[in-house]
Amino acid sequence: MFSLRTRRQNLRSLRIALSGTAHWMYDRGLISLSDDLEILISRQVNDLDSVQGFINKTRRALSPNRQFERPHPRFLQWHREYCFKQ
Repeated sequence: MFSLRTRRQNLRSLRIALSGTAHWMYDRGLISLSDDLEILISRQVNDLDSVQGFINKTRRALSPNRQFERPHPRFLQWHREYCFKQ
């Protein structure tokens, strides 16, 4: 069992602010994030030019100023292992 406080901290670690399109792609494993917030694009994306056109030109997600607001690397790793389509 986890305390309510621990569960809230874990949920806070999962939060990522994405546009509607990016959220849809993230949920389907077409994009993901590395631990240092590099935006990863699946080889299964049909229109690579369009995806590259709407993501940040640096290919990095914008990072919150406060470290505790960043997504936890453990959750990013889980997404890459179980959702992201290499």
